[in-house]
Amino acid sequence: MPDAAPTETAVRDALAGVLDPEIRRPLTELGMIDAVHVDRGDDGAQVAVTVLLTTSACPLRGTLTESVRAAVLPLPGVVDVDVTLGVMDADQRAALRLTLRGGRPERTIPFAQKGSLTRVIAVASGKGGVGKSTVTVNLAAAMAAAGLAVGVVDADVHGFSVPGMMGVAHPPVTLDDMIIPPVAHGVKVVSMGMFAPAGQPVLHRGPLLHRALEQFLTDVHFGDLDVLLLDLPPGTGDIPISLAQMLPGAGLLVVTTPQPAAADVAVRAGSLARRTGSPVVGVVENMAWLTQPDGSRLEVFGSGGGAAVAAALSTQEDAVELLAQVPLDPALREGGDAGLPVVLSAPDSPAAVALTALADRLGHRPRGLSGRSLRLSVG
Repeated sequence: MPDAAPTETAVRDALAGVLDPEIRRPLTELGMIDAVHVDRGDDGAQVAVTVLLTTSACPLRGTLTESVRAAVLPLPGVVDVDVTLGVMDADQRAALRLTLRGGRPERTIPFAQKGSLTRVIAVASGKGGVGKSTVTVNLAAAMAAAGLAVGVVDADVHGFSVPGMMGVAHPPVTLDDMIIPPVAHGVKVVSMGMFAPAGQPVLHRGPLLHRALEQFLTDVHFGDLDVLLLDLPPGTGDIPISLAQMLPGAGLLVVTTPQPAAADVAVRAGSLARRTGSPVVGVVENMAWLTQPDGSRLEVFGSGGGAAVAAALSTQEDAVELLAQVPLDPALREGGDAGLPVVLSAPDSPAAVALTALADRLGHRPRGLSGRSLRLSVG
């Protein structure tokens, strides 16, 4: 019997480094390691690990199995690892939900709590077709690539497009009344598009729209996030008003295009934030120009719209900036169609450079300490 054969404790210590691919926390911490058995033989140790899945339909069971094997096989004396997948019972699932909520009561919006450190940014526009969702998914992907923990709520219940633009390949996992969002490009994503039958319209009106947004913010377990981005539907309808009620501290990032028609309605979207007391983070001008082969700029949709929106939304106490001008770029459209945001697929393209700079600027803005305990003591 080899002296180097690992103990059960050593195996569990190795498994502490394996994260659930969706929840992004260690399997050992989540109570997902049901049993570990080490069979010591003349040729080495055979290790058997039983992992409890949250659901038998877990879409990443293969990834989980390989991760467990990869963590245990390098241990001294191990010659093989057998992984058995089971399913949690009702009590185990309840314990997991309690762990994930960190003792918080159910049906609360964690990002609205007094001590939340998550920066919430709602991306809005006055009209459709200005690239609001494109800006959202690229900001999310760029922030995640920079090391931030990022979540996206596709709050455009009727016109959802985020799942396709992010390349989300499978639906969320449900843990009774808790929803575990899928992860794409390091970003946790939830959308009505993950629940609606393909090709079928979502027939939600007023109260149901409010309920859908509330469920995304309460029942979806995002965990600890640095930034939560919400892709709002265009205009000033039910969803933006509900958001102002549920997350009054959310900042509004207004997306427009250069032409006056788009700028005028973008001002109305930003004015809603002023009416509800929410801060306006800034303005993004999309489709600002098309760079010609000789290096000159062709302003296809005119110019000045972004600056005009920023000026219209500014007050004496709070100046609103034009944070970015994103040029027309074929790579931007191609990335969205392929489910790979341009900041990842073509990071040196003109649009990607502008969006990455914007993500860096928004992701590193200091967060205020108003209302938070600094835990200071006087000696």
